[in-house]
Amino acid sequence: MPATIQPKSSLVTFHLQSIGSGVSQTIQQEGSVHTIRVDAAPVFGGKDEYPSPIAYALSALISCSQVTAQLVAKDLGLKLNQFEFDIKATLDTAILVNGALEGNPNFQTIELNAIVDTDSTEAQFEQLRQETERRCPIYQLFLRSGVAITNHWSIRHSALV
Repeated sequence: MPATIQPKSSLVTFHLQSIGSGVSQTIQQEGSVHTIRVDAAPVFGGKDEYPSPIAYALSALISCSQVTAQLVAKDLGLKLNQFEFDIKATLDTAILVNGALEGNPNFQTIELNAIVDTDSTEAQFEQLRQETERRCPIYQLFLRSGVAITNHWSIRHSALV
């Protein structure tokens, strides 16, 4: 069986640095002008001034799915227009909040629903969805960590002009 070779030129390094106090942080990605501000809800000791790490993690799944879908669509010759995502996740906070010694601090389930405006066929769209799952690093991060993910995508056909 031949070995799979990963060319070094395909590796990208991301470098982020943060400063913060309490549960609030300001994060900067090297080479970017954007700042990420993070806080937590009062129940977790925060002031709820910025999105929580949980909201950012789930937002990353949504946005990475959309970016990956556009890359896949380009490879498949498909045109994707507007996306709508709805995501729900369950998280047992017994370890995080109460310090329980048993359990799993990871998400238990994630339900991701997407509606995509496209003129692709059902077969092309299913190929797009499957390939997006396979190629999306954030989707794979959750999946490989053991989260039970339900990923349902549906088509909203573009109006004919």
